[in-house]
Amino acid sequence: MKKNKTFHKKKIWIVFGTCTLLLLGLGGRLVYLMGIRSDYYYEKAQDLHERERDIKAKRGEILDAQGKVLASNKTVCTISVIHSQIKDAEEVISVLAKELDMEEETIRKRVEKVSSIERIKTNVEKEVGDAIRDYGLSGVKVDEDYKRYYPYGSLASKVLGFTGGDNQGIIGLEVEYEEILNGTPGKILTTTDARGVEIDEMGESRQDPVEGNSLQISLDISIQEFAQQAAEKVMEEKQAERVSILLMNPQNGEIYACVNVPEFDLNDPFTLNTGSENTSLSQEEEQDLLNQMWRNPCLNDTYEPGSTFKIITMSAGLEEGVVSLEDSFYCPGYKVVDDRRIHCSKRTGHGAQNFIEGAQNSCNPVFIEVGLRLGVKNYYKYFRQFGLLKKTGIDLPGEAGTIMHKEENMGNVELATVAFGQSFQITPIQLATTVSALINGGNRITPHFGVNVQSPDGTQVKKIEYPVETGIVSEETSQTVREILESVVSEGSGKNAGIEGYRIGGKTATSQTLPRSANRYISSFLGFAPAEDPQILGLCIIHDPKGVYYGGTIAAPVIRSIFANVLPYLGIEKETEENVEASFTEG
Repeated sequence: MKKNKTFHKKKIWIVFGTCTLLLLGLGGRLVYLMGIRSDYYYEKAQDLHERERDIKAKRGEILDAQGKVLASNKTVCTISVIHSQIKDAEEVISVLAKELDMEEETIRKRVEKVSSIERIKTNVEKEVGDAIRDYGLSGVKVDEDYKRYYPYGSLASKVLGFTGGDNQGIIGLEVEYEEILNGTPGKILTTTDARGVEIDEMGESRQDPVEGNSLQISLDISIQEFAQQAAEKVMEEKQAERVSILLMNPQNGEIYACVNVPEFDLNDPFTLNTGSENTSLSQEEEQDLLNQMWRNPCLNDTYEPGSTFKIITMSAGLEEGVVSLEDSFYCPGYKVVDDRRIHCSKRTGHGAQNFIEGAQNSCNPVFIEVGLRLGVKNYYKYFRQFGLLKKTGIDLPGEAGTIMHKEENMGNVELATVAFGQSFQITPIQLATTVSALINGGNRITPHFGVNVQSPDGTQVKKIEYPVETGIVSEETSQTVREILESVVSEGSGKNAGIEGYRIGGKTATSQTLPRSANRYISSFLGFAPAEDPQILGLCIIHDPKGVYYGGTIAAPVIRSIFANVLPYLGIEKETEENVEASFTEG
């Protein structure tokens, strides 16, 4: 009996001890949860009772050189539904289908989907959003945000680029300067009960978005408009495939205009610019065409530059000392290199001429001879020195590199064809940048659009700086090149670019695309002014013109018409007899 009592007491103590330990454990757990982990579980509870909706930040504007707005924002709405709050699903479906011009079945799937919040449509016009709000439908949310808007439509489309549905940049400056323009999104927080229904008396809390900074660029909308009109005119007259025009300051790399026609509508960037709808295209084919439409040929594509590249051969030859202005040449209409007869553009030949006359005549044999005098090793040395084997660093995405023979694979024939601008490819921006260095005294500048960053109130946040390489060529060589190219316009093949009262330098080019049997040509002209102190460089490239296709005949007049308007606009005055005499006296 005593043993049973003792056993019973032990059993009670074990149970008591176990319960005590359990209570202590529970108490400790409660202290841990309510004390140490209280913040974590408070946030979890809040998450269960809070519904979050994003507010897009107002994207920073893109401004031209004069402060005109090129990319702005338009107020639009995002329409969403909250399943647990909908009282009359059929009415919601009917109204949204009508106002949003959407299929009822599409909306029904989203309305009936059990989720905390379901987005129906974004970028809805504000007027439509206001109309939906006026219905007062339970469970339907109309939030205002922003959509990118381009006041000038297609102007500079391949430079500015555009944004997607999430308001993030896709191409062009919009994506290149995304971090500057995008801003910080805000939030709307709504408190709900256990069923997910909003608690009216608690209302909504709002975290306001932070507007992005603005970007001012060097592109001048007035210059861009005139250049685009000139491009469209010559494209129509010559029934060309496309036309590119690039205008930049050769002293600092600021780009005033970059035209690539046909352009596309920035406010409707997913519609092909062909002018006709092709319903037979597959989704993949249509996307390929859109990708081509969005490309900027001035930097994304390469081409054979033809005789404009003779400026590079000329500069290398003068700098190396293998040619002088008085050197004599003879052109019978061709030059034999190894076992190849390479023709001049003038099949009957130019006869006897000095180096300046050879440049004025754009004579292939003269430049072949200069290239051969340089030799492969020296020619490659100047390719590297001039920066042709690296990218320019322009502040736009997708810049292509030079396509050139490897030095070890370059023989005399390859050297001869490269010397007058064929059998290799570069981008237009590469050509313009390299020539800028050769005429500005030997400084290789970085071509660019971005000039400064501004806060939303217009205060400058920072000035954007770009690298400059000095000593590309000597000042003496640079001056000689300018003088030769001025004579090309005043006396030679570039005379159609001449403007009375202005000293213009330049070089014509006509190259044949591959395959040569297709008889397709690229006509171009590169010019600059004033020749003695270049402040603007212009490059016009016309792809596959019909009829007459010589660069000096059809491309040079385009640059002449642009310079005739742009030079006075930039404050560059015509020379008169008085100021010409004054400049000689000062000299």
